Amino acid sequence: MNVVDLLKNLIEIRSPYGDEGRLASFLLGFIEGLGYSASIDGAGNIVLNPDAELWVATHMDTVDVKRGFHFDGSYVYGTGACDAKGSIAAILLALEEIEDLNLGFAIFSMEEGDESSSLTFTREHKPKTAVVMEPTSLTIAYRHYGSQEIVVDVKGVSAHGSTPEHGKNAIEKAMELVEKMKVSNVGEFIVQEIAGGGWEYTVPNLCRVRLAFTFPPEVKLEDVKRKALKVAENYGEVKITEEYEGFIACGRALKILEKAVSKTGIKPNRSAMRSWTDAINLKAAGWDVVVWGPGELQYCHTERERIAPSEVVEASKVIISLNELSGRGP
Repeated sequence: MNVVDLLKNLIEIRSPYGDEGRLASFLLGFIEGLGYSASIDGAGNIVLNPDAELWVATHMDTVDVKRGFHFDGSYVYGTGACDAKGSIAAILLALEEIEDLNLGFAIFSMEEGDESSSLTFTREHKPKTAVVMEPTSLTIAYRHYGSQEIVVDVKGVSAHGSTPEHGKNAIEKAMELVEKMKVSNVGEFIVQEIAGGGWEYTVPNLCRVRLAFTFPPEVKLEDVKRKALKVAENYGEVKITEEYEGFIACGRALKILEKAVSKTGIKPNRSAMRSWTDAINLKAAGWDVVVWGPGELQYCHTERERIAPSEVVEASKVIISLNELSGRGP
């Protein structure tokens, strides 16, 4: 199938996390139409060739839809274009060309949601080797960042809006918290969410702040946590909502992917993945994993999300090369 038409089909089947059923049915039908026998497990993951030693994995869900399909002659736009329907398209294009299937494939659900579907997958499949497809602009993200997310309920004291000197403004305290965090040597973070106050003319007495920290694999989670909590606990009740260590890929997944990329004529440049991916769950379960795929990470989750069809085609060639290399054994 033409790559732009395929991307159009995938993007127009909306699949925000928790509502992947229509896309899963389309993908299952497409794969079975090529003569393969695939299945959908209890977590909603599509699984093909489960006895394989080398796997290619990605996810089918997206964030809430922010833009529909559009093609300007150079890029395909639309929610999910590169996160990660471009990767799905590359897989489907590769499957159209592969004659003897050696690879296993997993297309996860709920990656943008509670992130549990790939965890369920690891409980049902023993650790193997996997390339997890996420937007890396076709560079090999062998360094995977860690992350921590905290929510701070900053408390103030309410007062009538005309007498602010009798209250303590929780929103202003939250802004102070952010500024203190910036100079705390805790590392890179974003203010992901902030909510407080209302329409009533009062000094707000509560403001909730969500902070998301990312750090390279050489930095330990406990160090980031210690520094972040030292600041945050001075401003209110703190809840840790997510945390995980980063890792550095150095096993067979990295080596065979570099060979496959080189085989297609692309220079195997290395990079880092700075966001959570399903590779975290696989790595924690003992899998040998590396992250790679088409698309530009900076545009994901936004109305500017896009992908170059040429990158999708190049990615499909690498998958075909991976299949050939996998058939030759270790």
